[in-house]
Amino acid sequence: MTIKGVLFDFSGTLFRAEPTTSWLRAVLEDADLTLPERELTEAAGALETVGAMPGSGAAPRLPEGSEELWRRRDESAERHRAMFTAISRQVRLPDPRLHDALYDRHMLPAAWGPYPDAAEVLGTLRERGVAVGVVSNIGWDLRPVFREHGLDPYVGAYVLSYEHGIQKPDARLFATACDALGVAPEDTLMVGDDRRADGGAAALGCAVHFVDHLPTAQRPDGLRPVLDLVG
Repeated sequence: MTIKGVLFDFSGTLFRAEPTTSWLRAVLEDADLTLPERELTEAAGALETVGAMPGSGAAPRLPEGSEELWRRRDESAERHRAMFTAISRQVRLPDPRLHDALYDRHMLPAAWGPYPDAAEVLGTLRERGVAVGVVSNIGWDLRPVFREHGLDPYVGAYVLSYEHGIQKPDARLFATACDALGVAPEDTLMVGDDRRADGGAAALGCAVHFVDHLPTAQRPDGLRPVLDLVG
């Protein structure tokens, strides 16, 4: 099998979201609000427990009656915001407007950091003439994150669920990405951290490789095996 294209997931694969404490602290500072450190830590812990940060990989605690919204959350920007602000609102914060501010913060490039080997791996794939795409279940435009962190030049196509009204593991999203790169599914490798969502590429005929969704410091070289798989 000759790999001519590699599709990457975003969160937990190429990038990792900032820690919940940093997320909350930044929003409080922007709002000119302060909390005693103990209260800030407790509030951040509560947000983490309910899975309020999109892309964190945490299992969510869903508000009653939101199961259908959760199932289809990545099909539109409106659903995505509604779902995650509803999850966040289960935690009491000093100002209710902070829940929307937290959602806004998580879309900023500053809220994300690439895994240590991401640039090396993407750059090497480009040098080898391998097409690269990003396929993400998401409710907002992640392109500015890639531009800010210098990874955009390596990406030939972005296929984002909210822009197509389709979310992984639906094979149509992977098919769209393959078409955008001009690569046949059987010549494509999908790399992700979610065995259900990213594993959906296998139904299309893509090879699939999984990485662990870990903090960046704990996964310095988790993407490098992709280079061996591509050859």
